[in-house]
Amino acid sequence: MTKISKFFLVVVTFLLSCTTYAQQTDLLFKAGNDHYAQGRFQEAIDAYKRILDQNVESAELYYNLANAHYKLNNVAPTVYYYEKALQLAPADPDIRNNAAFAENMKIDAIETLPVNTLQEWTNSAISLFTIDGWAKAAVICVILFVLFFLGYYFAYNTTKKRAFFISSLVVLILAIISVSFAYTAFAKAEQDNPAIVFTSEVEVKSEPNLSSTQAFKLHEGTKVFVLEEVNEWNKIKLIDGKTGWIPKGDIKLLNNF
Repeated sequence: MTKISKFFLVVVTFLLSCTTYAQQTDLLFKAGNDHYAQGRFQEAIDAYKRILDQNVESAELYYNLANAHYKLNNVAPTVYYYEKALQLAPADPDIRNNAAFAENMKIDAIETLPVNTLQEWTNSAISLFTIDGWAKAAVICVILFVLFFLGYYFAYNTTKKRAFFISSLVVLILAIISVSFAYTAFAKAEQDNPAIVFTSEVEVKSEPNLSSTQAFKLHEGTKVFVLEEVNEWNKIKLIDGKTGWIPKGDIKLLNNF
C-alpha cells in the first residue's frame, strides 16, 4: 500500500468515526428528550450526562439538563446547569427566564452590592454575548473595516468616499469596543471564578480549618466566587461582599479553564 493510499485510508476512517460519534450523540440527545417528554426525568438526566461524558457541551444540552433537574426539585444541579447554559448563550430569553425561576428554589437570599449606572450598563452589554461571541464580532468588524477602507480608497465619487469613510470609522470603533468587551469578559470570568454550593447546608468558616469559628451558613444552589485555595479549602466571596472558607467538596466550579 502506497503512502497516499494509507493517508487516504486514515482520513476516511477518521471521517467515519466522527460521523458515528455525532450520530451517537444525536441519538442520546433524542433519547433524553423523549424521556423528558414522557416524564422520566432521571432517565433524561442520565442520557444527557452520557453526552457530557463524551466531552460534548452546548447551551441546549445544559438547558435541558437544568429543566430535568428542576422537575425533580434538585436545587443545586438546576442552578448549576442553567448557569452553564448562560455561559454559552447569555442572551437566550428561555434560559434567562428559567434561570430566574430557579432563583426561587434557593434558600439564601443575598442582595447584590450596589453599582453605579455606567458599570451596570457595561455589565449588561458585556453579558449579551459570550467571550467567543465578542471575539468573533471583533474579527467581523475588522474585516468590514478593511473592505470599507478599500472602498473609500478606490471610490472616485465624493459621496461614496464619504459614506465608505464614515462606515469604516464606525466599524473600527465597534471592533475596538468588541475587543475591549471580550477582554473584560475573559478577565472577569477568570477573576470571579464562580461556583455553586452543592451541599444542602454548609458552615462557612472564618479560617481554613474545621475548628475555626463559623462566619455564616450557606445552602445548596447559592452562587459563590472562589478567591483562593488552601489545601482542601476554598476562600469564597458572596455578591454582598461577605467572605469565608468552605471545603472544596461542597462547591462545584462553573468555569472550565
